[in-house]
Amino acid sequence: MNKDTLRTITNEEIATFERDGVVMLSGMFDAEWIDILDKGLETNCKNPTDRSRIWDRDDAGRTMFWDSQAWQHIGEYQEFIFQSPAAAIAGAVMNAAKINFYFDAVFVRSPGNQFSTPWHQDEPYWSVEGYNTCTIWMPLVPVKRENALAFVPGSHREDSVFYQYNFGDLNPDGKEEVDQVDFTGIAEKAIPDIDADPDSFGVISWDMQPGDCIAFNSRILHGGSGKLPNDTDLRVFTSKWLGDDVKIKFRECGMDPDHSKIMTQHGLKPGDRPGTDLYPLIWSRT
Repeated sequence: MNKDTLRTITNEEIATFERDGVVMLSGMFDAEWIDILDKGLETNCKNPTDRSRIWDRDDAGRTMFWDSQAWQHIGEYQEFIFQSPAAAIAGAVMNAAKINFYFDAVFVRSPGNQFSTPWHQDEPYWSVEGYNTCTIWMPLVPVKRENALAFVPGSHREDSVFYQYNFGDLNPDGKEEVDQVDFTGIAEKAIPDIDADPDSFGVISWDMQPGDCIAFNSRILHGGSGKLPNDTDLRVFTSKWLGDDVKIKFRECGMDPDHSKIMTQHGLKPGDRPGTDLYPLIWSRT
């Protein structure tokens, strides 16, 4: 296996990412990479990290499982991060000179789970700041557009500071020491009610197959990805990538996931470029 993409990312796809903040890229990963991630996810679910938790559990026992930063103890995730085309994809769509890995996150919904992810942006939760960020969202099973993650095109250029959802509230099992955010006194306005009139916001999502991926800027408004039929599950692996202008930032509103402690332990401080073995340089244009 190598880091080369299965196909060339077109100029039109790069322009779409720049304009809309999101682009769906079909056929970017072969079946071998999907199998590798499936094996890694099976290990992850059996041996979750301390950060893991159930985001949703209904009366029928259907769940939405989330975990983050499991890559350091799951070999299949490491293989994907260092050897797959993911970093090259991020570099291409962001037109970046260098790409560092940030962190991984997985989302596993059992068949029929009705939980829908609240609309939010990613960067306000993160311990970094910068425009050149990219998440690669990969379903490991087929997903229909009505169940896939949805986006508001162009919202990554919005200047307003939105009042973001506190994902720490998604904790039906009462797990302790969950990361929290509180935008009181910081936010300028609430995120609009996008679900009330998605057409007016131009909301987009896609039917997808394993091997397809969505690349999106961390500042774009996104949500959904749920309300599954009773015979359908959803398993998603995401990887977060940092481009040229990203610097460490510790936020007074809180961070989720909060990397400030481990960054400090590794000698990283606000204003630094993320690096060390925590956030390795994976790809460069040269």
